[in-house]
Parts: sequence; structure tokens; C-alpha cells
Amino acid sequence: MCSSQNVCLTNYQKTSNLRVKYKILLCLGFIIIFFSYSNGQIFNVTTRDKSNPIKIQWSENLKGNFKFKNKWSYHEGIFKNKFGQLSCDGFCPPETYEMLDSNGRIKKDSLKSFYRIVDTSHKKHSIYSSAWCYEWGGTNFIEIERKSIEKVICKTEINASTHCSLEIEIIGDSCYVLIDLKSIMKGGNARYFCTSGTINIDKPLWEKGVMKAIFSFNFEHLENPKKPIYWRGKIYSKIKKISL
Repeated sequence: MCSSQNVCLTNYQKTSNLRVKYKILLCLGFIIIFFSYSNGQIFNVTTRDKSNPIKIQWSENLKGNFKFKNKWSYHEGIFKNKFGQLSCDGFCPPETYEMLDSNGRIKKDSLKSFYRIVDTSHKKHSIYSSAWCYEWGGTNFIEIERKSIEKVICKTEINASTHCSLEIEIIGDSCYVLIDLKSIMKGGNARYFCTSGTINIDKPLWEKGVMKAIFSFNFEHLENPKKPIYWRGKIYSKIKKISL
């Protein structure tokens, strides 16, 4: 109980002021997080803080064997079934199962509808690489997207046998690199930041919206420092347009 009306009023004012300050701080916190995510800054700050910047070597005509760019694969999960049809045996969207007969054959009158739902297009390979990292079995695809005039983000595609992705953030003449492991083991997720390496990019093709590059990166391995983590290879891929 308050000893007087003035004391009660003072206590009430203090509590109200604290609540107002708390709400303001909470709102500011949400605003900072929102803009950080929307601008990609949370990922970027973490990467730039922990990854050693790699200076890009620009070439006027990058030499090397890039024949891998002429190879292609179907999207993961697409196979030819025993009837010679392209299907997604066992991994089909739920709505497609009514288009299959009891033997798993796609019904003739459902073929067009089936392929409108299931993507069976050819997907050209965009990266050729070798690596050592946890849960790495190889990948043929990398997505490259320009986020601004100065910034380009590259990320390899994970698949059934590869659960780690190479992520390259290019800003001006430097890049910041990490390996992001999305483990199938409980508690196994991890990030490995680049400690050293090289990357050479074809400048004329870059200016035309194509990334042609040769790279070699080394990464920290806190769990076992004597075992090197590395990722090296070649990239040939279109750069997606700016997305704001």
C-alpha cells in the first residue's frame, strides 16, 4: 500500500515510464532485425567478421577446361521409371499420385498434367569442384544472384548426398566465403569460415552477366585443426538479375 496519494502517483509514473522505455527498445530491436534481414546484413556481417577477405584476380581471358558447362542433369528426384517415362518415383507431389496406375505408370491421359506439375527440364551444370567437408558428396549446380551494383551472392545446391553448401559473397574486388553445413545429424549444423584462398574471374564475361571463375578456398576446422577443409573448382554460370 502507498503511504500517500503523491507516492502512489510517483510510483505509477515510474512504472509507466519503464513500460514506455521497454516498448520503445523492443520496437527498435524489431526494426533493426527486420531491416537487417531484408538487406541481408545479418548473414553479411557474420561472414565479413569471421571470413578472411579474398582478393579477386580479374582476367581478360580466363583459360581452362570448362566443358562441364555443356553437361546437364534432370532435377533431383527425377528418374526414368521401368516404363521409360520420366517420373519422380517415390518423391512425387501428392496431387500426382492419382495420375499413376497401380503399377506406377503415368496414365496416358494424365501425361500433360503430370509434367505441368513435375519439372523434368534439363538443368545445365554450373560448377565442377572437389572438396572435403562433412556430409559432402558432390554438387553440379550453383546459384548466382546480383543483389546490388556492388554485391553478388553465390551458393551451391545441396542434394541427397551433400548437405553442405559453398557460399561466396562478392563485394567489389573482394569476396567472403563460408561453408554452411545443414547436417542430417542432430546438433550437427555448423559454419566453416574461409581462412585463405584464391579466385580468378573472367572480367569481360562478368560484365556481360556471366561468372566464369577458378577458385581454391581453405577453411577453419576447429573440431580437428589437423584435418584441412577445402573447396576448389570452376564455375560457369549466368548471374541472375538484381533483386531488390
